[in-house]
Amino acid sequence: MPVLKGILTALLIISELFLIAVVLLQPGKSAGISGSISGGAETFFGKHKAKTFESKLQKWTKISAVAFMALTIMLSLLSK
Repeated sequence: MPVLKGILTALLIISELFLIAVVLLQPGKSAGISGSISGGAETFFGKHKAKTFESKLQKWTKISAVAFMALTIMLSLLSK
């Protein structure tokens, strides 16, 4: 069990650092209400939305957040 806890802890630290980096790399959305209304239509109807750098960052943010939560739950269950 101590070896498994060590491996999960190392993976948790890696996922924490990756999550922090990915969130910090994302651009801010500070356009206000008018920017959210007009900007929503541009992103909804955009042709290459899946291929932009921002969409890849959002995808990796979701993946790393799920990995972080799963590793945290696993570690808390092992410590009981």
